[in-house]
Amino acid sequence: MLIALLAAALQASAAPAPKPSDPLPADWRAVPDDELLVMTLAGERRVYIRLAPRYTPVHAANIRKLAAARWWDGESVYRVHDNYVVQWGDPTEKKALPAGVIAQPPAEYDWPRYDAVTRLTRTDPYSTAAGHSADGWPLATDGTVAWLPHCYGMVGVARDLAPSTGSGGDLYAVIGHAPRHLDRNIAIVGRVLEGIEHLSALPRGTEGGLGLYKEASQYLPIVSVRLASELPAAERPRFQYRVAGNPRFAAWVRARENREPPFFTLPAGGADICNVMPPVRRAP
Repeated sequence: MLIALLAAALQASAAPAPKPSDPLPADWRAVPDDELLVMTLAGERRVYIRLAPRYTPVHAANIRKLAAARWWDGESVYRVHDNYVVQWGDPTEKKALPAGVIAQPPAEYDWPRYDAVTRLTRTDPYSTAAGHSADGWPLATDGTVAWLPHCYGMVGVARDLAPSTGSGGDLYAVIGHAPRHLDRNIAIVGRVLEGIEHLSALPRGTEGGLGLYKEASQYLPIVSVRLASELPAAERPRFQYRVAGNPRFAAWVRARENREPPFFTLPAGGADICNVMPPVRRAP
């Protein structure tokens, strides 16, 4: 009995003290099943993408219809542009869209309401303010409109020259230094929550200076793309995002803006929004 008590005391004394930035269990909320896209690549590699229907409702509706129609099954990843993006869909650009998919949606590149519940200390070259929505999205604004920024792992809709806005059939994920010059020029429809390594570690394409694969034999096949809500309940992946708008999240933002010793010797006093991406995790 005495040994057990001593062991418990030692374990308690070794446990680190909680930090002001540590989340409470209630700070984690489930990503809705109808916002979670599961892309299975050849070799049983899976990429999990959260959609952003609140910000891009028409494009998100298109993507849900494309997944329901199995439109991506048998298509491929055909572009891997170093330090930029990975793109997938129909490399021929000739495949007919399913019924009900809008070929040219509205340009959902920004919207008039900036509803961030946090604010970063510093501005950046692309926005006058940046922060986070309560439901786990990075946001930027110029004081008039707001938008989702092109940070690592964010997913956008590939398109042709304007007035094309992209149907959502061809998508890309950012795999390099954040190309913020694309902000408000292309619709951002989501974020890779897990599995980005299956895209970012692919061999680079060399064709046309755009990272396109030169030969069809280089394409990485897409086995399937499904909404989690389409899967049997027992097979659905469960992810959670961390709720912003509370003192603990605010403390986490401050800690990201001012890294502490022993490694950091000089606080930065600020951070780019792409270095303060809202935390996500698998549901425990």
